[in-house]
This record gives sequence, structure tokens and C-alpha cells, in this order.
Amino acid sequence: MMPRDAKLVLKDGSVFEGKLFGSEGTPGEVVFTTGMSGYQEVISDPSFAGQIVVLTYPLIGNYGTKKVRNQGNSIALQAVIASEVFEMPNHWESEGNLVTYLEEQNIPLFTGCDTRALTKKIRSVGAMQGVIVSAEVSDQDAMKKIIEHHVIDHPAHRVTCKEKYEFSTGKYKVAVVDFGIKKAILESLKDFDLALTVYPASTKAEEILQGNPDGIFLSNGPGDPKLLLDEIQMVKELVGKTPIFGICLGHQLLALAAGADTYKMKFGHRGSNQPVKELRTGRIHVTSQNHGYVIKEDSIPSEWEVTHLSMNDETIEGIRHKTLPVFSVQYHPEAQAGPLDNQYLFNEFVQLMEQGGGK
Repeated sequence: MMPRDAKLVLKDGSVFEGKLFGSEGTPGEVVFTTGMSGYQEVISDPSFAGQIVVLTYPLIGNYGTKKVRNQGNSIALQAVIASEVFEMPNHWESEGNLVTYLEEQNIPLFTGCDTRALTKKIRSVGAMQGVIVSAEVSDQDAMKKIIEHHVIDHPAHRVTCKEKYEFSTGKYKVAVVDFGIKKAILESLKDFDLALTVYPASTKAEEILQGNPDGIFLSNGPGDPKLLLDEIQMVKELVGKTPIFGICLGHQLLALAAGADTYKMKFGHRGSNQPVKELRTGRIHVTSQNHGYVIKEDSIPSEWEVTHLSMNDETIEGIRHKTLPVFSVQYHPEAQAGPLDNQYLFNEFVQLMEQGGGK
């Protein structure tokens, strides 16, 4: 498939020219991610639902694609932007090239763009809405598309599972609440000998507790946590009933359920190379992250404590209840793609279930 002249138009009127594989896209929030590898895991991460993702590494596609690397059942983002895409991958596991992979799922791919300038723009003014259109579309018409674009439902409701299902068997029963979970997270939990039952985001606390779980896992996912009012109430009703481990969106929902506040970051943390300090030990962990919201520092109730901080901007990366077996982190401990520094968090979750009298 041959690309055609196109452009990315941002809400502030900025225009970036390039080439477009596929059809024109739907407007979305333009964000960037800094990982040097793992582009397929990034592209298929449900936490990117509704966003146009800029890959800052200058060349992608060199090792191709493979079905097993997909993190969601389908691609939830709006479009992919890269400086250069390699169409003839060279890797023994490759099953195809990235251009075809995105074309098969009807995801626009915008290349030849100055991604360095675009990333610097987002860093300076913040993430904003944008749209990719053909070169012949006027900037005014593109801006009209952005202004008139309205998202009705929360992105977490679009990427959650439709019904409850069993994923694995094991020593301890864990209820996994799916706000847009990555498959690698389920596989990591499974590796710790856990019997996983996955529930849709809209499940009531009563139904989850009826399954008599030894622990509850609140998953990653996209969007503004404050808009998930029913889910916040559900988490509030779960706290204190059994050990809870939350990550990413689940971490934010746990904080809101506890009475803390969250706010939208200027451009967020997205990438597989985010340094985080564990306050208890002083150790620095390299983490995989994908979020645009964070817990407000001065809003945490007295019965909770901060456990992790970002080394880049000192925002909160982890919290823990001082007396209850409940904790969460802002990042993805399974790290697909990314480092394996944070597997210890799964061990801590299992230990809490052991102490809590799990079966």
C-alpha cells in the first residue's frame, strides 16, 4: 500500500506534514511514548483507547509483528505516528510488517513527520486533540472535525470485557476487575499460581464478593478516573473486605475511593523507561507507564501513605493503606514491553493473601 500526502492538525492550529497509510482518522488526544522497543505492545495496549500515539523512537517496524505480542483483543487507539517505518522486517519470529498489521485493523499510520518537533510541542503546551487528514483537506475543515468530535462513553467501558470469564486455576482465587487490562498482566498473575476470574468494569461489588475471592486486582485502563463514578463506588465497597492490588487506572480509582483527588497531567508518563523510587527501601526501579492522570499530592487521607515517587517529577507512583492489606502503583509491573524490575509487587500481593487466610 502506497502512502499519500497528509497532515496532522492540532487543536491549537499547529500543522505537521507527512505521509498517511490508510484512511483519514477520527480526532483523538495526541500523546507521546518514549519506549525504544515494544511498539506492538504499545499499539495494542487498551490504555491508549481514543488517543493518537506518537512513537518518539525514530525508526519502528524493524522486527515486524507477531500475534502473541498483542495486549488487547483489538487496537483501541485512533492512529499511530512515527518518523520512519521499516516495511521489510528482519526477525526470526516476525509474522508480518507493521504497515500491514495496522492496515488490517483499519488504524491510520502517519509517517515522515518531525516527531521530535511534535513531541517538544506536546511537552511545552500539553497533550491536546488533533486529527490526521489528507493534504487537500483545509486546516479549517480539520479544525472543525476536532471541535465537533464528541466522545459519548468512557473509553474504559469500550475496552473492558463484556462478561465475566475464568482465565486460570491456582492456589488463590483472585477477582480481576478489567478496566482495559493487558494480556501480559493476566499472564503474570497466572505465573504466581493464581486462579483468575475476570469481571467487566461495571460489575457491582456485591457480585465480586459473592465469588469469595482471596484477593482483588484492579487493572490498568484509559481515561479520566473521576468520570467512573459507579466504579469508584464499587472499589469503595471492596476496600477492607479482602487484599486489593491496583495498578494504573485501578490505582487512581482506589485513591478516589479512599477520598483522595486526581488531576490531569500536562503530558503524562508514557514509556518503558520511567524511573520510580520505592520510599521504603530507597531503591530506584525502571518502570513501564501509560497514564495522563495522577493522584493529587496533598489530598491523600491520613490512613494512607505514599510508597513510590516518580524520579522525573516527584508525582505519586504508589500508595498503601496503613492498616488494611490494600496497595497500588501507578505503573505496569508486568512491563510488556519494558523492564522486569517490578515483579516483586506480585509477590507482595500473594503474601497479603497468605496473611489474610486465603485458601
